[in-house]
Amino acid sequence: GSNVLRMSSGIQIKTKTAAQKNKTCSPESQPKPSDKLNPKTIEPFGAYSQPPSAFAATYARGGIPCRLVHGSVKHKLQWDCLPETVPFDPLLITLAQGLRETKHPYTFVSKEGFKELLLVEGAAEKVIPLLPRLIPVLKAALAHADDEVFERGLDALVQLSAVVGPSLNDHLKLLLTNLLKRLMDKKSREKVTVALQKLEQYGGKVS
Repeated sequence: GSNVLRMSSGIQIKTKTAAQKNKTCSPESQPKPSDKLNPKTIEPFGAYSQPPSAFAATYARGGIPCRLVHGSVKHKLQWDCLPETVPFDPLLITLAQGLRETKHPYTFVSKEGFKELLLVEGAAEKVIPLLPRLIPVLKAALAHADDEVFERGLDALVQLSAVVGPSLNDHLKLLLTNLLKRLMDKKSREKVTVALQKLEQYGGKVS
């Protein structure tokens, strides 16, 4: 009898993922094949026993001036005021801390907010003074065991490099051990290789 059960539960799982696919939500909400193998997804209560992180607490009390707007096709961020007018200190650092979040909507808000802040005019002048504080925060994301957190940290680092160029070079050595460690990992190797090429391209040849 157990075989029949296993079959039917397998079928239910399949239809569920198909339904989610049709909804075209953001990629984060679709189960990836790796999730099934990932023991972390099986601990439903593990995540809730921790106190809210600094980012979650700040978000809850309205300290992040942007929020998630659920779109029918694609989520987007809505800012309470123009991103150009937002003080980068401390918001950019808070958003970078949020890259370590593993729960929705924090994952989306921090990743997208970080990216959009870096796109505002004059971002470079605002970001460069923050690098000494920003880099340790990104390092924590790059050192995180969760692959998605690592990838968000990696994307953020490349976005940062595109904005500040060679100013990042002095700080990169703090991050290289984390990047090289992931370079040894088959899953991340390609992403890290591409990121390193971009960092070199934006930073010029590191003297």
